[in-house]
Amino acid sequence: MAGKYTLPPLPYPYDEKALEPVISKEIMQIHHDKHHQAYVNNLNAALESQSTALVNSDLRKLVTLQQKIKFNGGGHINHSLFWKILAPYGSKQTNIDSAAPILKKAIESQWGSFQNFKDEFISVLTDLQGSGWGWLASKPIEGRLEVISTKDQDPVTDAVPIFGVDMWEHAYYLQYKNDKASYASNIWKVINWQEAEYRFRNGVEGMKF
Repeated sequence: MAGKYTLPPLPYPYDEKALEPVISKEIMQIHHDKHHQAYVNNLNAALESQSTALVNSDLRKLVTLQQKIKFNGGGHINHSLFWKILAPYGSKQTNIDSAAPILKKAIESQWGSFQNFKDEFISVLTDLQGSGWGWLASKPIEGRLEVISTKDQDPVTDAVPIFGVDMWEHAYYLQYKNDKASYASNIWKVINWQEAEYRFRNGVEGMKF
């Protein structure tokens, strides 16, 4: 098998200078070091098994491995983006007016106001049943933005993901318990609009690992 995937480092520290009080240090450590690491480990193991199955022409094994690769590969893609679209509480990256003027203008043009967009996005997050993600995605050819959701660890594949919010319980439960609405409302305080602006303006497809 070619080079293995690895856990990307967080672009900010775990401590109180990072995402607290919106997302606690404990959640970030478990989410990044345990959950994301598990996706990476399981993805590498599945790809290694796939390589062996290819050598042995084991079609049955190849078919059974596809779901593991999709789930763990999607988990790796989604989380690698998630860490980048978060920024320390109160930092300049979290100010949409200065960090993302082009994206904000596009949002206001399509939704009428930023608040309308935010309300729709929060509704998508809180309406998710089970585990999944909420996304702001761009379709450059159509010239449109979309608020969409994906189930489990499915990545966005038919548009450019501008930013996504993890709605798996491990992303918030230690701090917010079953009040996912508060998590969905508070996470806006740590969205990295600078990264979102870059992805919107440059049409960044997926992530480079």
